[in-house]
Amino acid sequence: MSVFQKAVDDAVGTLERIRSLEPALLTAAELVRNCLLAGGKLLVCGNGGSAADGADFATEYTCRFVRDRKAYPAINLSACGSLLTALGNDYGYERSFARQVEAFGKPGDVLVAISTSGQSANIHQALETARASGVRTLALLGKDGGKCRGLAEVELIVPSSMTARIQEGHKFLLHSICEQVEDSLAAK
Repeated sequence: MSVFQKAVDDAVGTLERIRSLEPALLTAAELVRNCLLAGGKLLVCGNGGSAADGADFATEYTCRFVRDRKAYPAINLSACGSLLTALGNDYGYERSFARQVEAFGKPGDVLVAISTSGQSANIHQALETARASGVRTLALLGKDGGKCRGLAEVELIVPSSMTARIQEGHKFLLHSICEQVEDSLAAK
């Protein structure tokens, strides 16, 4: 079997395993929908590839997902290099997202935290800060959820040990959330 064929088989297997996440996915979509329709905003964070997935997710709301509609506020907390480096320098990288949650988060907003391992200290602290601030929480995690497991109101844990497959699962889940809420947002 070629590397490509094995990757396809592994990706299909991961997607099959996340079918069981549908109830949690519907809860996540309701959380996002209710937040945006009530005038709240999404705060989205992740590291590396998860930051890129989070950037895409935030863009789907502020720009558009499928069709033209009203813009909704979604902030990619991984976006500003000068802010991230200042926060890392002054407070430590582990506080880089928590500080932004303190600055931008209000009760009723939703933090969408993405970590393939669930072990990222800055994701862990962002989730704790959000919870303490009245910001609702959604975590997309991988493997067994790591130390972030149990910190978010809604968790979508992709059960794989391979980072690439977890990221593919996360991307699929994030787009599925967008699909669930798109009609409600477009109708507003």
